[in-house]
Amino acid sequence: MFNAEQLCKKITELYPEIGTCGVDIRVTRDKSKKTWVVHLNKDTHILNHFLELTDADRCMDGKECLALGLDIAQLQRNIQGRQY
Repeated sequence: MFNAEQLCKKITELYPEIGTCGVDIRVTRDKSKKTWVVHLNKDTHILNHFLELTDADRCMDGKECLALGLDIAQLQRNIQGRQY
């Protein structure tokens, strides 16, 4: 099993453009919903992504973090003022 700090570091390894753990990205565990919550912020843009436990496991194994990657891409487009 891994903790929030380890997951945060893995996410920033996979997506280095999103920023720094504890500053631009924060990861918490929502035990009641059985998910991890990835909190992203840049300037005035905020995104909270709910990462299912199985998806977090795959992410930690370096296999995939597809849904999170799509949300990160959308956040980046919003920051740049582009909508798709």
